[in-house]
Amino acid sequence: MSHLQKLNSVISDFIAPAAAETDSSSQFPRASIDALGRAGLLGLMSSKDVGGMGLELLEAAKMVETIAQVCPSTAMIVTMHFSGTAIIEKFGNLELRKKIASGNHLTTLAWSEQGSRSHFWAPVGTAKKVQDGFTIDSKKTMVTSALEADSYVWSSKPTEGSGAATLWLVNKDHAGLNAPKSFEGLGLRGNASAPMVAESLFLKSEAMLGADGSGFDTMIGVVLPLFSTLNASCSIGIMEASLGASIHHVTSNKLEHLNSALADLPTIRAYLAKAKIKLDLARTLRDDTISALKDNRPDAMLRVMQVKAAAADSALEVTDICMRVCAGAAFRKDLGVERFFRDARASHIMAPTSDVLYDFIGKAICNIPVFG
Repeated sequence: MSHLQKLNSVISDFIAPAAAETDSSSQFPRASIDALGRAGLLGLMSSKDVGGMGLELLEAAKMVETIAQVCPSTAMIVTMHFSGTAIIEKFGNLELRKKIASGNHLTTLAWSEQGSRSHFWAPVGTAKKVQDGFTIDSKKTMVTSALEADSYVWSSKPTEGSGAATLWLVNKDHAGLNAPKSFEGLGLRGNASAPMVAESLFLKSEAMLGADGSGFDTMIGVVLPLFSTLNASCSIGIMEASLGASIHHVTSNKLEHLNSALADLPTIRAYLAKAKIKLDLARTLRDDTISALKDNRPDAMLRVMQVKAAAADSALEVTDICMRVCAGAAFRKDLGVERFFRDARASHIMAPTSDVLYDFIGKAICNIPVFG
C-alpha cells in the first residue's frame, strides 16, 4: 500500500469522523495521531536507514495539505512534528530516530517566547552549565502539542560564547517541565497549543542538539524552509476545503421563486473565481518554493519567506469570500465553512507572522541583511 493510500485510509477512518469534535471540544486528536503513527506516516520524512519512508518535502507538503482539507488542527500537529523531526534526524540519537520513523514518537518545537515574540530565532530563556550537565529556565508562550508530544525541540540562549540560540531535546517526563494553562483558541482548537515553562530543568550534555550557539543556523537553514512550506500547505488545504464546500452550497441550493441556483448569480461566481485564483496562486508558489529548495536556486530563501505570508493572507481572503458567498448558511457548524474561516486566522499570526515576513522580504529585495 502506498503512503497516499495509507493516508487516505487514516483520514476516512479516523481524522474526518473526529474533525468537528476536535474543534468544538478543543480535543487533541490522539486517535488520529496514533493512526498516522501506525501507518508509518509520522516517519514519512525519516531516513530509510532508520526505518522511515525517506520521502521529501513535496510528499510532506501534499500530506499536510490533504489532512488540512479535513482537520487543520491535525495538519498543524503533523507540521510541527516534521519540523522537529528534521532537527532530530540531523542531531538526534539513533534510538530516538528509529522511534520516530516507526511512528511511536511525536515531537514538536518549543521556540516562541514573550520576550522575543515573532523573532523565534532569538530566545531569552537561559541554559546554565552545572555539574554533569545544564539547567534550563525559560517560558514558552505557544507550543503545539503541549503535554501531548513525547519530546520538544527546545531553544535557549547559548550557555556561553556567541550565537543567538542553542537547541535541546527535552522529553515530556523531564522534571521541571510543565504547562501552566492551556488557552481557548479561535481556530486550530485541537492542536493542544499552550504555554510551557522549564524551571531549573536539568539536561545532560547529550541533550544538546548541535553545537552550543549554533541554533540560529539550524532554525533558519533547516527548519524555516520546511516549516514555512508545510504551514503554507495547511493554508492551501484550508482554502481548498472551504472553497469546495462553498461551491457545493451554491450549486445545490436554489432561489426557488426564480427557479435558479445560487451559482446562477454573476456576483457569486465572480467571488468564487477570485477565491480560486487566490488558491491556485498560493499552490503554484508553494510548488515553486519546493522546486527552488530542491534545486538550490539563488531565490530559494526568498521563496521560503514569501510562501507562508502569501498562503496565509490568501487563506484569510478566500475563507472570508466563502463566508460571504454562503451567507447565513456559513454560520452553521454543519456546513464547515466557519470552522475553516477560524482555522485560517492562525497562520497569519504564527511566528514568523505575515507582517514580520513582509519586513524580511522587503529587506531581501532591497539588499539589506534580513536578520541584521
